[in-house]
Amino acid sequence: MGWAIALHGGAGDIPKNIPAERLEPREAALRRILDIGVAALNAKRPPLDVVELVVCELENSPYFNAGRGSVLTTNGTVEMEACIMDGNTKRCGAVSGVTTVVNPISLARQIMEKTPHIYLAFDGAEAFAREQGLETVDRSHFITPENIERLKQAKEANRVQQDYTQPIKTEDQKEPPIPDGISKLGTVGCVAVDSFGNLAAATSTGGLVNKMVGRIGDTPIIGAGTYANKFCAISATGRGEAIIRETVARDVAAVMEYKGLGLKEAADYIVHEVAPKGTTGLIAVSPKGEVAMPFNTTGMFRACATEDGFTEVAIWHSE
Repeated sequence: MGWAIALHGGAGDIPKNIPAERLEPREAALRRILDIGVAALNAKRPPLDVVELVVCELENSPYFNAGRGSVLTTNGTVEMEACIMDGNTKRCGAVSGVTTVVNPISLARQIMEKTPHIYLAFDGAEAFAREQGLETVDRSHFITPENIERLKQAKEANRVQQDYTQPIKTEDQKEPPIPDGISKLGTVGCVAVDSFGNLAAATSTGGLVNKMVGRIGDTPIIGAGTYANKFCAISATGRGEAIIRETVARDVAAVMEYKGLGLKEAADYIVHEVAPKGTTGLIAVSPKGEVAMPFNTTGMFRACATEDGFTEVAIWHSE
């Protein structure tokens, strides 16, 4: 038994012809943020602190679809969601529809620790964030040129963009273009376990490009996009509606508990046998320090490390 950590920057239809100048910053961000999480675990910080810290870093990065990099609704606004959960106690906090909070994951933790509730949304969540003194900014902070262009492309295609879905090609193009800034992924997340077997999970997202105002995805729904108990900690990513229908995160824990499956076997079963193809990825850790990172999409930005020295940063399936 030893500590373990995994993080993701979202799953989806990630093309392998991404230009290096757009791919490399994302890989570098994953490596840097993984190092931050590893240092926190080595410093004996609790897993709940570690996953919040890591997700804050992911939210602050413009390269992922959460916090600063959040994609836009059909009205050109940002509505962010986040969730955090402690495996030992099953205490959890969730938030949706925030537009000014710099780090929605920290707001989710404040909801968990400072209120009798689990889930706050929209104006009530914004008001609570201000009461708690969390950092807020003008809504324009989140409206980046890349995401304005991304929304334009989605509107022209008349669809809600899922994760890394590429724009539809036009009649005079052999292949669809890769948009400036690349399609933003659906979610960021982190799961961690310390050397005592304590587990925690955290997930944050800006949702889907061109989503309806008021749409809520899987990220803040306990048991769908985020879950942690004594068997495992899970953060899911992909098509939120599919993940909600299949209660992906909770089902991994359930088949471990009720069928006696190991972490990797349980995670693989839910992702590859239960969730619809092309919709789902997840990261998971167990009390034994095991890590699983399956996905049934083209790719998933992901990274992990364990106390015994194993480290991986990857995007696509192994050849």
